[in-house]
This record gives sequence, structure tokens and C-alpha cells, in this order.
Amino acid sequence: MPTILREGPYRFYFYSHETNEPPHVHVDRDDLSAKFWLDAGSLARNFGFAARELRRVQSLVEANRDEFLEVWHGYFGAG
Repeated sequence: MPTILREGPYRFYFYSHETNEPPHVHVDRDDLSAKFWLDAGSLARNFGFAARELRRVQSLVEANRDEFLEVWHGYFGAG
């Protein structure tokens, strides 16, 4: 599972075996986790983040979206 960014307490990554899903990123802090779709910029799943912190995490996803997509497509291919 390649880590693509560490920002403060957050680790952004994807799983190398998730080739059948649209581009997305996972983010963890301690025992909290969330998953965001990159094309839509929307939340796919949340496991424990409070709403306020989840908004902060989503803003980091949006700020780094282009980089995340570049890494995703570089790893899995563009098509």
C-alpha cells in the first residue's frame, strides 16, 4: 500500500490491489480511517472521524487531488 502523502497526523495512501475501483485515496490517523473518491471529491466511507475533522481531511484531499490522481494513474495506468 503506497503512501502518497503525510500531512500532520494524516497518512494518505491507496492499496495496490484495488485496480477495479475508480481512483480514490485512503487516509488514516491513529485508529481512524476514511476513503475519498478522487474524481468526484466525495467521501466514500468514514470509520471514526468526527464531522469537523473529516471536513479538514476532505479539504486536504481536495488540495492534493491532482497529485493523488497523478500518482494513482502512474501506478495503475491511465485506463
